[in-house]
This record gives sequence, C-alpha cells and structure tokens, in this order.
Amino acid sequence: MTTTSKAKLRFSAITLFPEMFAAVTQQGVVGRAIKKGEVEVDLINPRDFTTDRHRTVDDRPYGGGPGMLMKVEPLEKAINSAKQDKPGKVIYLSPQGEKLDHQMMAQLSREKHIVLVAGRYEGIDERLLNKHVDLELSLGDFVLSGGELGAMVIIDAVTRLMPGVLGHSDSADEDSFVDGLLDHPHFTRPEVYDGAKVPDVLLSGNHQHIEDWRLQQRLGRTWLRRPDLIAERELTQKEQKLLEAFQRQHSDLKNTDF
Repeated sequence: MTTTSKAKLRFSAITLFPEMFAAVTQQGVVGRAIKKGEVEVDLINPRDFTTDRHRTVDDRPYGGGPGMLMKVEPLEKAINSAKQDKPGKVIYLSPQGEKLDHQMMAQLSREKHIVLVAGRYEGIDERLLNKHVDLELSLGDFVLSGGELGAMVIIDAVTRLMPGVLGHSDSADEDSFVDGLLDHPHFTRPEVYDGAKVPDVLLSGNHQHIEDWRLQQRLGRTWLRRPDLIAERELTQKEQKLLEAFQRQHSDLKNTDF
C-alpha cells in the first residue's frame, strides 16, 4: 500500500481480505491524506506468515463447538511484523470490545501508529489477546462477519480528525459529537426546493443570529434524537434558554391541526 516515512500516522491493518480496504484507501478523505503523505496504511495478510502449502490460518477450537478460530502463530507473526520498525497500539475489532465514540477517535488521532487486527471466523485465541492486544473496540451491539469494516471505520474517522486533512479548518470541529451535541441542519442552493424554503435566518447575513440558530438546532436535535446526551450535558444559561424556546416551538407544531 502507499507508504511514506514522513506520515504523521500509520495504520497497519492485519486482515485476510486486504482488497476490501481499497474502499477507504483509494478515495475520499483517507485517499487524499495518503496521497499528501499525511497518513500511511499498510495491509498485512496473516496468510503470508503460514508455513504449510495450504496457507492455513484457522483451526478447531478446544472443547468443541461450532466454527473455527484464527490460529495464533500467523497472527502473532503479522503483529510483530507490523511493529517491527515502529511500536504501535494494537486494537482488536470485537463485539465484546468497548463501544467506539468520538472521544475514543480523538484519543486515537494522537497516536503515531495503530495496528488494527481484523478477526474472522469465531474469533482469535484468548492467549494472543492477552499477550498482544492493547484495546478491544466495537462498532456497536451487533456482530459482523469480520473486523475489516470496523477497521476501515477507525481509519476514516481518525484520519479526518488530523489537522490539515479536511479542506476547511473548522470542518471537524463542527461535526456531531465533538462537543456532545448532534449537528445542525444544512442548506444550499436553490433557495426554494419543492416548495420548501431555506430558513430566513440563514439568508439574513447576521452572523450572530445564524450562530445562535445553529446552536439552538443542535440542542433541539440532540434533545429529540439523543436525549441521553442532553441529560449528560451541563447546559449554560444561554443554551437552556435556546433549548426551551426550541421545545416550545416543537410543542406548538405537534399541537397544530393541519
């Protein structure tokens, strides 16, 4: 994969399906960051560290049961290869891991080298986890066929938090979850589309009114869609007033007869 010794962050993805990563490394934000030399993505296949002619990477679990487990030796050699010239934080993508959120992505963006282990089959040997894995992470309370999608999510989300990667310096700062709130609504041309008009405040040219409206919308959307985030947030006096006004407007709309 594209490599450069000047990259600010290296991702090493250990996967049986390296071709899957083209979806994130060859286009979009990550693709541009790789071309600029900001990010490096290495793809390491455990099959390259097998010694039998069938390149076997799985075996039956002790104690019986359905499915197969990834073998320890090829995975261990792949991890050691990834860290050979640069130590890194080893992350295993697992439904048993800590659930990913923005704060975790922000922490990871401060790393220099992240090794992502994408498991397959029924998982990997517990002894390898105990010896080599620093952190287990999960996308959520569901199961995927492998860890590749989770690894790609981390690569994308962490890359876009790196300074200079996004086109606008404020883009990442204004994303959902950065300060515990969801994003506000966005509008572009045309001014009227299918009878729906852009809110007047956004056409007013009054930057303070626009800023207040956007904050109110962020508070309101979070209250409607993620009340748990609002419950955790200590609102300022201004935020409380804006949210109360939004709640009144929302209540009036609900009670309006059409």
